[in-house]
Amino acid sequence: MNKLFFPVLGTILLCTTSSIAQDTLWTSNRPDGHAPISVMGDHTHKKGELMFSYRYMQMTMDGLISDRSRVSNTSIFENYMASPQNMDMQMHMIGAMFAPSEKLTLALMANVLSNAMDLKTKMGIDFTTTSSGFADVSLAGLYKLFNGNRQTLHANVGISIPVGNISQRDATPMAAQAPLAYNMQLGSGTFDPFMGFTYLKQWDRFSIGTQSIYRFRLGQNSKDYALGNRFDFVGWGALKASEYLSLSTCVSYSNTAKIDGKDARLNPMQMPLFSTVNSGRSQWDFGVGANVLFLKESLKNLRIAAEAKLPIAQDVNGVQMRNKIVLTFGVQYALAHN
Repeated sequence: MNKLFFPVLGTILLCTTSSIAQDTLWTSNRPDGHAPISVMGDHTHKKGELMFSYRYMQMTMDGLISDRSRVSNTSIFENYMASPQNMDMQMHMIGAMFAPSEKLTLALMANVLSNAMDLKTKMGIDFTTTSSGFADVSLAGLYKLFNGNRQTLHANVGISIPVGNISQRDATPMAAQAPLAYNMQLGSGTFDPFMGFTYLKQWDRFSIGTQSIYRFRLGQNSKDYALGNRFDFVGWGALKASEYLSLSTCVSYSNTAKIDGKDARLNPMQMPLFSTVNSGRSQWDFGVGANVLFLKESLKNLRIAAEAKLPIAQDVNGVQMRNKIVLTFGVQYALAHN
């Protein structure tokens, strides 16, 4: 397990040592009561509450890097037949959360993914490959460990179910139905358990939160590989600008291990992303966002949110695409139990 996981957990638990016996509880019923929209599993619900959500995420990649430096097409063509130019990933995420008890909230997330990658061959031919369809489905349980003194801590435990297809193909100058790179597939092909913790703290006009999640792969998929285990940490602060608006900033860190095994259909000499040597990365991001909570009776408990995240440092193994920006928009609607 990533060496950062336990220090982060220790920091979270240290924050709970103040008196939690007070009656003032953390609450989600304020605009900063939810994390930035890109953070999943950030809050629990009261017994009987049901919430539906929709998120749209767009991730853009531009050019190639090796370690932390840009790489030119000329350099790539010394070893490969084609060079990725840019990639656009769009994901639609439909979620539901339900609390069967005060302690436990269940969460379901289904995803539809669309990928497009532009490439250039050594002979100067430009072409585009695409893939789209259902991605993996996530099931999770959020177990509340405490809620007191305007702070709360819950455990995140779940599993990703391999619904996404990993046999995506498209036309290229080399073949009419060529297999696509690992990052163009729609899922992992493996059952992927994850676990972690989320800590939240509120004041009258301000709130903070941290979340750490570790995801690992169970065995290899039907193509004889497994995506790398991944550790994610995010910390955020939000200003309650008004009764209906909050503004947030966040810093996040991710560390993904190399791909284990390889897909025999992919010739690593054709292009960098066909080789598992060029996999595994770490990255720091900075984000800004806003949450709007509607208070009028007809729209009560409806939220809309947006966030933009930019990489501030990225370090890759071998040669990989350079992440440029991630935009996330979302709508959430909660139904309170009567």
